[in-house]
Amino acid sequence: MTDMELLQSAQLFQRDYQSGSEGFTLAAVLLLGEDQVILSVLPHHRTDALLRRENIDRYDDRDDIRTNLVESYDRLMAFVAKHLPDKFFLEKAQRISLRDHMFREVAANMLIHREFLNPYPAKLVIETHRLFTENSNKPHGQGLINPASFSPFPKNPVIARFFKEIGRADELGSGVRNLFKYCRHYSDGKSPELVEGDIFTCIVPLTEQVTEQVTEQVTEQVEKIMAFCKSPKSTFEIMELLGLKHREHFRSTILKPLLEEGLLKPMIPDKPTSSKQKYYSTEGKK
Repeated sequence: MTDMELLQSAQLFQRDYQSGSEGFTLAAVLLLGEDQVILSVLPHHRTDALLRRENIDRYDDRDDIRTNLVESYDRLMAFVAKHLPDKFFLEKAQRISLRDHMFREVAANMLIHREFLNPYPAKLVIETHRLFTENSNKPHGQGLINPASFSPFPKNPVIARFFKEIGRADELGSGVRNLFKYCRHYSDGKSPELVEGDIFTCIVPLTEQVTEQVTEQVTEQVEKIMAFCKSPKSTFEIMELLGLKHREHFRSTILKPLLEEGLLKPMIPDKPTSSKQKYYSTEGKK
């Protein structure tokens, strides 16, 4: 199919039969639009990812996400991967990423089922003993969701179907069951809480073991970068080493702290945004 045929088949480009006009839908803008287009249509659109372990009044780390839903999903998953470990887990004799299988449901849910016309900002917050998300919602019930008896309701069916087709979400209802299934393994038998209301809340308990592993993981990542940059490396090369795709997320949450701590130095300090910029490790240098 051509690009236009693809958009039409996904119901992202439609005709208003009352006025006869044609155009992109709000779902199309939210899913695939450039940042400036989204800002012009929905100025309040934002997803906040926060780490609060030491500075609980503000945050220890943050990713202020103001982009389309496809890229928002990737940045939320990258933020979770940065601050939470991946526990060893076998499913049908194969090792799978327990963290990714569980938090893909959390990230997809807060993006797909949000009430986008409500200016309340969506947020994902990692604390010492829990991770929780909040997003505006059009409730079809109130209170805790029971995975054994709840009836799934499509809040934004076009967006949900698009996410399913690109492999970012499962069939309606199965995501909740998967979240409960994998959370019991990740959180040592504890279950998540999903609370339906004007603000939809998802709470995932974190154990002491998970918290301890986070510190080890961050330390290993820094050591990996320092060893790699003993000879100067570009932004792209460091991102490739870490398996990261989003430049702005990498710059704000990884590169900037290393530069501020003096652990990395730029090769062209008077032109920090130069396309030829590379960084070298100060480890062992005086």
